[in-house]
Amino acid sequence: MIDMHGGTPPGSGSGPLPDPAATATVVVDDQGLVTGWSAGAERLLGYPHQEVVGRPVVRLFGSDADVQRGFRAVLGEHAADGMRRGTTVLRHRDGRRVEVRLRVYPSFDGVGNAQQLVVVSAPSPETERPETAEPETEGTAGEQPETERPETEGTAGEQREPEDAETFTADEAFTQCHLPVMIFDSGLRALRASAGAVRELGMSEERMRGLRVTDILPPHVCRTTENGMRRVLETGAPEEFQIRGRARPEASERAWSITVSPIRSPSGRVRHVQLSALDVTEQFRARERLALLNDVSAQVGSTLDVMRTAQEMADVAVGRLADFVTIDLLDSLFRGVEPRSPSQGTVALRRVAQQSVLPGAPEAVIQPGDVDHYPEAAPPVRCVVTGRPSLHSTSDEAVQAWQEADPARSGVVRKFGIHSIMVIPLRARGITLGVAVLVRHQRQDPFEEDDLLLAEEIGARAAVAVDNARRYTLERDTALALQRSLLPRRLAPQEAVQVAYRYLPARTRAGLGGDWFDVIPLSGARVALVVGDVVGHGLRASATMGRLRTAVRTLADVDLPPDELLTHLDDLITHLAAEEGASAEPEPGEAPEPARGADLDLSTALIATCLYVVYDPVSRRCTAATAGHPPPAVVTGDDSADFVDVPPGPPLGVGGLPFETIEWELPRGSLLVLYTDGLVEGAKDDLGHGMALLRQCLERQADRSLETTCDDLIETLLPAQPRDDVALLVARTRALDAGHVATWDLPSDPAAVADARAAVLARLTEWRLEDVSFTAELVVSELVTNAIRYGQPPIQLRLIHTATALICEVSDCSSSAPHLRRARTFDEGGRGLLLVAQFAERWGTRPHADGKTIWAEIDLPGG
Repeated sequence: MIDMHGGTPPGSGSGPLPDPAATATVVVDDQGLVTGWSAGAERLLGYPHQEVVGRPVVRLFGSDADVQRGFRAVLGEHAADGMRRGTTVLRHRDGRRVEVRLRVYPSFDGVGNAQQLVVVSAPSPETERPETAEPETEGTAGEQPETERPETEGTAGEQREPEDAETFTADEAFTQCHLPVMIFDSGLRALRASAGAVRELGMSEERMRGLRVTDILPPHVCRTTENGMRRVLETGAPEEFQIRGRARPEASERAWSITVSPIRSPSGRVRHVQLSALDVTEQFRARERLALLNDVSAQVGSTLDVMRTAQEMADVAVGRLADFVTIDLLDSLFRGVEPRSPSQGTVALRRVAQQSVLPGAPEAVIQPGDVDHYPEAAPPVRCVVTGRPSLHSTSDEAVQAWQEADPARSGVVRKFGIHSIMVIPLRARGITLGVAVLVRHQRQDPFEEDDLLLAEEIGARAAVAVDNARRYTLERDTALALQRSLLPRRLAPQEAVQVAYRYLPARTRAGLGGDWFDVIPLSGARVALVVGDVVGHGLRASATMGRLRTAVRTLADVDLPPDELLTHLDDLITHLAAEEGASAEPEPGEAPEPARGADLDLSTALIATCLYVVYDPVSRRCTAATAGHPPPAVVTGDDSADFVDVPPGPPLGVGGLPFETIEWELPRGSLLVLYTDGLVEGAKDDLGHGMALLRQCLERQADRSLETTCDDLIETLLPAQPRDDVALLVARTRALDAGHVATWDLPSDPAAVADARAAVLARLTEWRLEDVSFTAELVVSELVTNAIRYGQPPIQLRLIHTATALICEVSDCSSSAPHLRRARTFDEGGRGLLLVAQFAERWGTRPHADGKTIWAEIDLPGG
């Protein structure tokens, strides 16, 4: 039994105490399993902690039946005070026998389960020496010295145990316990402290007696501990919690598992609390390392941006492993050059990330994005060259030489008290990309070899993420440069619509897509609005997009109707796919494997969608056709938004199916919105929900500028990191009223040419366009003469006056298109179209269902 007031229980002797270094403490639960194993037990019996805890205690000493039987005998001998004691022989880990004395005390763990505290010690020398003196029987006349005379008691021949071999009391066992254990009274003042508590706290038991936890432990530790003891006193329920800190200022930081148990009086009232501490630093650090590696895997590489990926590594490591972290990559990586390890000389490293436990990272001598040239002997350069990590203190020769060559860093080392440094290579796929430097100056503990291994694993995982981001960035920049070169840098001038647009490349691992848009001026002051999307991502999609955009402009120049234009595009996609398939055909003699069923990979097919819309500002009518593309949205003057019911057509590349057109009238000032599916699919991949949201947004945009409308749509409909490319084209329609258009129906008579010239000159005078009257008269004369001579009636002449040009159009019912030819010297005709081509800015032929229209544009002065 343990006397809580420091006294010795009645009947116990005061024999000599064993050497604490030779004393072991073992905790055994009610199942006979070892749950506690002190350092003294390891020294005495040779078994390390990890081989013992969790195993049956009687099996620790081999299969020796005598040893197991002797140990069980001691565990089974109950004394009157509840303590069990005895001497037995145990088996050392190396096989030899060790004679020990056992003291077994009943106790309870942190949750109230029964357990046994076993104190194991080697017998003292006094009890082991042989007794050679002749015993003197009672009544003998001679007296011998007390130290040589064994006393007899009772009947002759019955001897008493020598006093110097008297057994230990529970009080003495508690005092010598190497586990930190303390007893506190109801006022939370210390009553008792074990040898383990004295050792860890650096204070004697006498000095601690009567002190509160706040007087013994550092502030950040004592608050948690004292609050736990107070709860145990109030509730009577044991508690277990973990704390981390220094038991005394000069000690290293450690982790402790604290158990606070109530000690009750015979009446059941909680009078005291027992506090025991178990050093779990190694287990705590192991869990910390695993958690850190898990966080690195989860948090590093969340984006495909090199700078951001490196910063994520620095953010994870700071505060948990290091106080300051810098990450530098070879500068050649940012110039698109494959990295190579330098052989000699200084090395240019670009700072990509840094983080510190101090606000603003004041330890840094350069900022992210800056390039620094490291001397050849500096540890980071040696790390890059060799690809091996290294651990340094600031007193190392290599670090000293680095400081001498770099005064700025030397000043930082002195100012912040940097004392420990780790240099870690960032290697991926056998290539060294850069180096990470981790330092400590706030923590007193230097880095250890285990920290170096952990940092190396972190660097390896982060390097793979950085290399993925680097490769993705390189390919993405290449594709983006190609795509931007293929997209319109500026839109061609036209007066049919006012236009605003947006193009946002995807920010995912899939890479850039094949979205595109275009605004193409057409004859007759009309305009074509185009939006398309090549299925897939990467350079292939960008290259296909460029081909399609070029084809659309070429077909638009010949004024094909939307459905015919899409048919030609479908043929083009089919031919491109055939060319790609031919390039992948097997060598001669090899039979190609037929693709069938599940072997078909639709992701490799060449598929695209397209929406083609033509708007005529004279008639205010739109004509549209679609090839598997989302329909355009229209906002009219009453602020109502809706989607045009364009007849659905198959995607380009499917082949064999027709396309249909739809025509409708638009009021002046209407909004026409064309877009790719990336705008409306959003983060939820729900096209219906996205289109409904688009309609709601457009109903609020009628009176806003087109640029504001684009920004609002992008902000409302897209997530922060779009998973697909987005092309958006918003147009506000204009109209040319009757005052800007003049139309005449002409008879198929050569005499009508003079009347047409006169009517044109009169209208030009009305429009105050006398400066172009000669050119217009010549062009009209030639076009009308050509229609009368080679065309079929009826013939119509139309003039369109825009802000920048005068458009002359002559229509007839013949479907044959005129063409330029070289007239001979003595030919009387054949020079009309040549004159038109020379005097007009542009000219051409537009076919339609009732024939054709020949048109010519004449630029206006100052237009």
